[in-house]
Amino acid sequence: MGWQSEKVWIELIRGSRKGSNFVWAFILFFGSLEFLLVSTSSYLRSNLIFFFPQGIIMTFYGMSGLFISLYLWSMLFWNVGGGYDQFDKKSGVICIFRWVFPGRNRRVVLRFLIKDIRSIRIEVKEGFYTRRVLYMDIRGQKAIALTRTDEFLTPVEIEKRAAELASFLCVPIEVF
Repeated sequence: MGWQSEKVWIELIRGSRKGSNFVWAFILFFGSLEFLLVSTSSYLRSNLIFFFPQGIIMTFYGMSGLFISLYLWSMLFWNVGGGYDQFDKKSGVICIFRWVFPGRNRRVVLRFLIKDIRSIRIEVKEGFYTRRVLYMDIRGQKAIALTRTDEFLTPVEIEKRAAELASFLCVPIEVF
């Protein structure tokens, strides 16, 4: 998802605002509230809901679930990992922008010159958890991931993205 012209390519990065994260945040929140309701029922020695009361363990699970769901909701609210990649041939600069958790360095901005790019690299790790990641290899720097590590791309999709970007930047493609 992005925008492209002859001289500028902007690719939007979704970040943590994915459907699965919303689903897990809802499940954790309401599940932990249910655990807290069961523990309150056990403490009051009455059946607020129709479960066998478990006491302090349910309180622990409920509080843990609330903290984890709070963490997920804060990630969704602040869109951690979201941002954009901007490749500007006109100015010869690449800008990689990401949002992280609030604080002193909430915005992460990396700038590189296009002439410093050695290649676009596809890294494939096969096995139980197959992973395909697109990297940009820059002189004097570590390789920078252009796709998320949890993004499940087919071989055709990752090759197409790599070929389009390498063609736009006029750099070779490497496969590892």
